[in-house]
Amino acid sequence: MIVADLMLDLEVFQGPFDLLLALVMREEIELAELPIAEVVVAYVEHAYEDGVLDLESASEFLVLIAALLEIKVRLLFPGEEDEEEPFTAEQAEAELLARLLQYRRFAAAARWLTDRAGAEQRVFRAGPAPLAPRPQPEVAPFSEDPWALHAAMGRLLEPPPEIDLSAVRRRLVPVSHFLAEFRKVLRERRAFAFDEAVAGLDRLAQAAAFLAVLELYKSGEIVPEQASVFGPIRVTRRGAPDGRRAIA
Repeated sequence: MIVADLMLDLEVFQGPFDLLLALVMREEIELAELPIAEVVVAYVEHAYEDGVLDLESASEFLVLIAALLEIKVRLLFPGEEDEEEPFTAEQAEAELLARLLQYRRFAAAARWLTDRAGAEQRVFRAGPAPLAPRPQPEVAPFSEDPWALHAAMGRLLEPPPEIDLSAVRRRLVPVSHFLAEFRKVLRERRAFAFDEAVAGLDRLAQAAAFLAVLELYKSGEIVPEQASVFGPIRVTRRGAPDGRRAIA
């Protein structure tokens, strides 16, 4: 049941719950005279009309009732800090609205998390554990029907379903691998283009290759050259005729 659809029959008010809130905020109905307990009883009596409790609607109702109770207590029993500046209707309306907005933000976040939890898994393995017992294959009853044999042979020839590898961790290529590869290339020729050397590799492998270039530059084995920012990088063996110390 939606909170706005709750109809009340009280001594001080008769009508929908949302209208009651509006009248209380406009001070047309004194909050001190409002029997909040009767409002709660009326909601509980109508909450299970459809046979199922709407948890989202019930949560919103609890937030509103809790705010009304707190405001009513502060009006009836002002503390020392409230004696100089009494709690006004504008302040009550602002606090009630703030509570409701905060609840709806948390409710929206909960719905988003629920949708994310129900989405397709990308990282964690879906399905039974690797060591879980596998279901035993069904043994077909013996039959002399040649068509049954034909159907059985057809099932054997069906290709198995594709294996989902989305949860398999990719193998990381260490920086030492690229150090050895680049040193080997530089022994054979004086320079090479970095983009050509890492063509076809994934981003993690390209990052490891770039770290290898920086390590070679730090050890004084190469002179990298980059004419412009984000431009192609040319790696030259130190001591080569066209080697220059320039990298952007």
